[in-house]
Amino acid sequence: MRRVSAADYHDIAKPESPRLSPGGEQVAFVRKVPTDDESYEATIYLVPADGSDEPRRFTVDEGVDSQPRWSPSGDRLAFVSTRGDGDDRPQLWVVPTDGGEAQQVTDVPGGVSTLEWSPDGRRIAFVQATTEAEREEQLDLSIADEEEYERETPDPRVVDRLVYRQLARYIDGTRGHVYVADVESGDVGRVTDGDYDHGSPSWSDETTLYYTSKRTEDPDDNVYVDVFAYDTEADEEEHVLQTTGWGTGLAVAGDGRVVYARTPEDRTSMRQTDLELFDPESEETTVLTADIDRTVGAVGFQWDPDEEFVYFVTPDEGDYVCRRVDDAGAAIEVVAGDGHITDVSAGDEAVVYAKSEWDHPGDVFVSVGGDETRLTELNADYLADIEVGEPEELRFESDDGVEVQGWVLTPPDFDPDGSGEPSGPADESETYPLAVEIHGGPHAMWSTAGTMWHEFQTLAARGYVVFWSNPRGSTGYGEAFEMAIERDWGDVTMTDVMAGAELVAERDYVDADNAFVTGGSFGGFMTGWIVGHTDFFRGAVAQRGVYDLSSFYGSTDAFKLVEWDFGAKPWDEPEFLWEQSPVAHAANATTPTLVVHADNDFRVPVNNGEMFYLFLKKNGIDTRLVRYPREGHELSRSGEPGHVVDRIERIARWFDGYSDHHDVPPALERGDDGLSAGSDGDGEDGE
Repeated sequence: MRRVSAADYHDIAKPESPRLSPGGEQVAFVRKVPTDDESYEATIYLVPADGSDEPRRFTVDEGVDSQPRWSPSGDRLAFVSTRGDGDDRPQLWVVPTDGGEAQQVTDVPGGVSTLEWSPDGRRIAFVQATTEAEREEQLDLSIADEEEYERETPDPRVVDRLVYRQLARYIDGTRGHVYVADVESGDVGRVTDGDYDHGSPSWSDETTLYYTSKRTEDPDDNVYVDVFAYDTEADEEEHVLQTTGWGTGLAVAGDGRVVYARTPEDRTSMRQTDLELFDPESEETTVLTADIDRTVGAVGFQWDPDEEFVYFVTPDEGDYVCRRVDDAGAAIEVVAGDGHITDVSAGDEAVVYAKSEWDHPGDVFVSVGGDETRLTELNADYLADIEVGEPEELRFESDDGVEVQGWVLTPPDFDPDGSGEPSGPADESETYPLAVEIHGGPHAMWSTAGTMWHEFQTLAARGYVVFWSNPRGSTGYGEAFEMAIERDWGDVTMTDVMAGAELVAERDYVDADNAFVTGGSFGGFMTGWIVGHTDFFRGAVAQRGVYDLSSFYGSTDAFKLVEWDFGAKPWDEPEFLWEQSPVAHAANATTPTLVVHADNDFRVPVNNGEMFYLFLKKNGIDTRLVRYPREGHELSRSGEPGHVVDRIERIARWFDGYSDHHDVPPALERGDDGLSAGSDGDGEDGE
């Protein structure tokens, strides 16, 4: 058995978007795996829902496939793909499920997302981001007759929106609009228009299409979301309701009952999201999830085929569980749990989902009446050759008796005594360094699996005891727990993180003098905050973090986060926001700190990383700034494979360089080659 390494990322396949066929016999899903340092292979597979056979690849390896969607009769499968003509615009394709070639349905300039079949199987609604000029010239319907159509990048860019860039791209005058494609003819019609964004298309019957739109005041500066019903025969739009939230999906029944997400307008980022049902016949609204103190994902919920239950996923004390609720909100039950569940698809009796657990990075499962069957083993060959550690759950007390959940993962050579509890290494004189990880959000929740599975296992394999937790502010523990960091990201979270870290450091097999810390996004903020307030850690890696709240406010697409979590704007409380920022305390830092950021991160723009790095450098702290080209805020989750591996390697090498437990010279003096003085040149320096 060998240990997990950072480079193993190239060998790990993950499932996405599992969908149960209408008859419940088959499951379609996407298998995604890196192909080289820059790209991924993503193809659609089919597997019997009863687990009677192995998965088989259904689409060819050409381009990147995503979003498989069964037709209502199950005879066709629609999907989005970048295949064909060397164009990276994702287009709509449809393939017969009994064999035959896939046919391209659309050729549109803005790409295709969010597919939804009409109940009669004749049309597919989708969302496309288009410019006003494209809509005026009807190029948004097809560019088949245009030679190598390319949108021109504005030169100069003239900005008149509050939010003008998102993810890793500039919006450049585009708006999300709803379209309908005729599957047989390929004709595309536009349903919506105007200088507003639209999304979440959902059919109630063959002629009525529902969707969301933000049209109230300045849509970039509020959380109002309107739901409309569009009559495709009469070409008429009707306003149905208005909800609030950062984003909302829709699930519409055949009789027009609409399920949607609502998050309170006040302090939205810290509040829990509920599912509500609007019945147009009675004109009554029911809060379906009022009886659970858990937040609901704003998208991804759905009716079962009989339209009696709504299925959804909630974070719940270290697990992501699938629940269902009846249309009266009277009966809520867990139908699948014990792991990190995503992408639920409900059938008559079965529910299908992707799930990762501590012992595997992700597979497709089906649950019938609470009995779970694993349908895939995507990484069986890989897992057969490596040693994977099982995390130990901790429940520990923080400030004022608050209970916090965390986990400890020990290195592969850790030697339990057979009791099920860690007893220390085989050599009792041996100790291990400690690596503390802090999640982002700040209102997120970590489990023992999910996107961090590979990183946690890699650090443990490098000889670290790894500790992570869900401090106050995390979802999954109730709204009061989530709101506990209001106007205080730093001290409250640090209290919880340090309570767990110090508790683990007290164990005989942990070397408390060799502790390290890292985190991304809000975890980067906390890493910066911690090194400015304690010298407990010997080294730190701050990743894509918010280090100055005012400059973050002025450059992010998520400026409302500051308004909601801190109840402040920079011009109203500049001194307060400064004191709540890690850069304000950088002069107190003594911990060698690596700063990692992405050039195209428009959620936390790179100026925050530059500022924190410069402040540390000017104050004599051993530091380095690493910037990844072409990457955005999702680098650690879906960046170029080579960059994902490099980032984990740099975290480990930075820790190694300051650890007494690794035969690596400390990174105190560097030559022009970027290696430590005295390094043998193998790259194992203080990065």
